[in-house]
Parts: sequence; structure tokens; C-alpha cells
Amino acid sequence: MATIYFGSGLAQFTGGADSLTVDAPRVDILLRAVVERFPALREPLELMAVAVDGEVHTHPDFIPLTDASEVHLVPRIAGGRR
Repeated sequence: MATIYFGSGLAQFTGGADSLTVDAPRVDILLRAVVERFPALREPLELMAVAVDGEVHTHPDFIPLTDASEVHLVPRIAGGRR
């Protein structure tokens, strides 16, 4: 089962939980389970990128997960031209 870790900025949406272990084969299924457990995370998740096993993805839906996968929610970094 993959483990998703929530940064301290998300504690207000998770009732203080800093992680959750979920049986999910892909990131999209994991995120649905997280929102089902913590509905208040729905909107903040839209502003987050997802790091799977140390690699950050902005569109991670179909990234496969293993029992050893570690998933972290990280703020997206905006960029642009000067």
C-alpha cells in the first residue's frame, strides 16, 4: 500500500494527520481515496503537485504505485517570463 504524506500546511484539512496509507495502483485512485477520507482537501489538492518516490509530477494521474511508494503533496511553483 502506498503512503501519502501531508505537509504541515495541510494539517488543517486532515484533522492533524500527517500521512495515510492507501491500497491504490495509481495516483488518481490514491487521490480519490484521500479526498473521500478528507473531503476538505479537494480544493487544496488542485493547487498541489505530486511527488512519487522523489519525482515531482504536475499531471500524475496515471503514475503507477507500488506497496513501497511514497507520495508527497507539494505546492506548485509558478513560473513565467520577465
